[in-house]
Amino acid sequence: MDADDAVRAVYEASYRRLVGQLYGVTGDLAEAEDVVQEAFARAVARPRAFREVTDQEAWLRTVAINVARNRYRRRWVFDRLFRAGRVWTPPETVPEHVPDGLDLLAALRTLPHRVRAALVLYHLVDLPVDEVAATLGASPNTVKSWLARGRAALARELGDEPRAQPAKESARD
Repeated sequence: MDADDAVRAVYEASYRRLVGQLYGVTGDLAEAEDVVQEAFARAVARPRAFREVTDQEAWLRTVAINVARNRYRRRWVFDRLFRAGRVWTPPETVPEHVPDGLDLLAALRTLPHRVRAALVLYHLVDLPVDEVAATLGASPNTVKSWLARGRAALARELGDEPRAQPAKESARD
C-alpha cells in the first residue's frame, strides 16, 4: 500500500468519528468538518511522514484540535475588535443566531475552549487523562482540574446538582 492509499484508508476509517469528536469540541458541525478536513489536508501534504506516525487517528485529532484552537483565537480577537468598534461588518453579512436545541452542546459552548476539549476527549472520545493531556499539551493534573471545573459548570448550566467524581476517572488515570 503506497502512502496516498494509507491516508485514504485512515480517512475512510476515522473521518466520521473525528468529526463527531470535534463537533463536541467546537459545538459547530461545519467547523468540526472544516478542522478535520484541514488535518487530513496536512496528512495528504506529507503522506510518507504521516504513514510513519504510530497512532494516525490520534495525530489527526491533535492537529484538528490545534486548528480549532487557532481558529477560535482568531475569532475571539476579531470579536473583541468588532465589539470595540474597530471593525465594521455590514448588517446583511452578520449571520443570525439559530437556537441549537441541544442543551448539552449549548452548555459546552459556554465553557472555555481547553475545558470543553478536555471534557469531550475524556467523556465522549473516552481517552485516558494522560492521552487527553498529551493531545492538549497540558499536564495530567491540569486536565483533571479542567475536567472538574467543566463538570461543575455543566451541572450548573444544565440545572443538575454537582456530583462526586465518577469512579471511571480514577480507574483510568
